[in-house]
Amino acid sequence: MTKLKFTLLAMGMSMGLYMSAQEVEPTTPEETEFYEPVPPKVVPGTNGAAPSDAIVLFDGSNLDNWISTKDSTAAKWTLNKDGSMTVNNRTGDIQTKQNFGSMQLHIEWKSPAEVNGDGQHRANSGVFLSGMYEIQVLDNNNNDTYVNGQVGSIYKQHVPLAMASVPTGEWNTYDVIYHAPVFEKGQKVKSGTITLIQNGVLIQDNVEIKGTTPYVGWPKNPVHGKGPLKLQDHGDNSRVSYRNIWVRELK
Repeated sequence: MTKLKFTLLAMGMSMGLYMSAQEVEPTTPEETEFYEPVPPKVVPGTNGAAPSDAIVLFDGSNLDNWISTKDSTAAKWTLNKDGSMTVNNRTGDIQTKQNFGSMQLHIEWKSPAEVNGDGQHRANSGVFLSGMYEIQVLDNNNNDTYVNGQVGSIYKQHVPLAMASVPTGEWNTYDVIYHAPVFEKGQKVKSGTITLIQNGVLIQDNVEIKGTTPYVGWPKNPVHGKGPLKLQDHGDNSRVSYRNIWVRELK
């Protein structure tokens, strides 16, 4: 260590700043430049299509990546000619065969054009991260409900910043950044977070996941690792449809 750096370090410590020698102001541009690691090349998709490094979970051709949550049999939802799938009433939730941790998720959904029911009984479904943290899907157009259960809410936890749905019967997009909670020795040591963009509008801004999202009761924090992506059959003839589902795993 040079005499100058030692003097600056001592001065910083004496002021309670604990300034290290590496924090001395650079005098050349090269001192603040680095060339590794080189980011991998990713070819972006267009119009919501999956980028080159994504895992495509549903492209409209089949339900091979999905199983029944109830009994792990083949998913029984309806496969449509337009490349979407629709909740098959009272056949139960479906989930991916593959488990995921932190991820970027793209998913598109729509309510039926024909309005049926009101409140929580109009086109109600949900997207569950790690199989247990619900992002609400609901037709809230001219249809009020409790705001921590409306479309785009983290169910019973976080009210969305805006109601950004398109007209009933048209396709909505959800783009999600999910960081899974961290557990050590049977305890949660870091909460998970969710960022949600609906139709290009930020509606959940890196919010903390308090735990599970039950209909009744407080959030719970069971220890878990990676889990499936789950889609909800709310059981009231919701007829919600989904299409173009892909994820990018985050390290």
